[in-house]
Amino acid sequence: MIATVSCPWAEARRTAYAAATPLAPMQRPLLATLGAVLAEDVGAVTDLPAADTAAMDGWAVRGPAPWRVVGEVLAGDIPGPLDDGQAVRIATGALLPPAADGVLRREWGSLDGERMTPGPACPADVRSPGPVGVDVRRAGEECRAGEVVLSAGTPVTPPALGLLAAAGLDDVSVRQAVVEILVLGDELLDHGPSRAGRVRDAIGPLLAGWLPALGAAVLGPRRCPDRAEDLAVALEAGLADRADVVVTTGSTARGPVDHLHGVLAAAGARLLVDGVAVRPGHPQLLAVLPDRRPVVGLPGNPLAAVSGVFTLLEPLIAGLHGLPMPQSLRVRLAQPVRAGGEATRLVPVRDGVPQVFAGPAMLRGLAGADAVAVVPPGGAAAGDEVEALALPGRR
Repeated sequence: MIATVSCPWAEARRTAYAAATPLAPMQRPLLATLGAVLAEDVGAVTDLPAADTAAMDGWAVRGPAPWRVVGEVLAGDIPGPLDDGQAVRIATGALLPPAADGVLRREWGSLDGERMTPGPACPADVRSPGPVGVDVRRAGEECRAGEVVLSAGTPVTPPALGLLAAAGLDDVSVRQAVVEILVLGDELLDHGPSRAGRVRDAIGPLLAGWLPALGAAVLGPRRCPDRAEDLAVALEAGLADRADVVVTTGSTARGPVDHLHGVLAAAGARLLVDGVAVRPGHPQLLAVLPDRRPVVGLPGNPLAAVSGVFTLLEPLIAGLHGLPMPQSLRVRLAQPVRAGGEATRLVPVRDGVPQVFAGPAMLRGLAGADAVAVVPPGGAAAGDEVEALALPGRR
């Protein structure tokens, strides 16, 4: 195994991104694509709206007032044409009758038997003697059939799902990395508080929530004891479960029960990153198996694991999805931040203020942060503008 030891932070991110070959696109039913990334431009199947429809409840009218009300049109009805001086009650979203001039909304009309005229609340420009042409959604005003409504690389968010459905799509071509999470450590609990020398696993739940925000589908988390043979079996099982990436937590250092390096070597993996010059999170790694599938080893401390997510996992998944390298933000520090001369420091901040409770094993500071500041080696002064990384769900 060939390793780049203590790789500079920015170089480690570039290495992870370059290690990813975009996944083959998959055609999936629309409702199964939430969180995935579109693999190609998507064109509308239909005009949107497909026909002229009422934008408000009211009356569809033809010609100048007064109008004689001759019926009603509800959403889903196929209306007949109107003659001059006629109107029909119409519901929002209903098809506009052929030859109708427009819709007079309900609160603007005055009905006396079958005779309808503009009421006192009707604006002067609508009250004019000519035809009414307002409150109509015209066919194709949002898009025309064949027009690209979402481009390749767009995440399939709930609004995107709604748009694609409205545009007539039943399935789309997407990319979505499947990530297996292996949580290593005999000392970890999966329920209840820490007790009897054992601690609650925080990284497994954190990753299970974080990875979908990157567009990945999650397998696990799966627990794995601190034994080399168990780790080898778990790694093989994760790959058999069609994982595109395997993520491990812990076992990235060289301690007495840290078996990840040996298991990867036995599997014929090529180590691309073995240690990153970053605090917290120095002992993180990236390896590529003989079948080209990557393994990301995150440190076992929670905030250190988050450092590995930002450094290796986020750019790797972007590459698998065929997306550009994730972009960083800029933040102005409200307080000075010290950093060693050899390593980048990742610091949770809120409004530029470094958060307390930000040790390698802590998540309290990160949970209250709105970004993670990237402080260069040597530190930064109050008022300095530095690179920053966005947290899921934060803007």
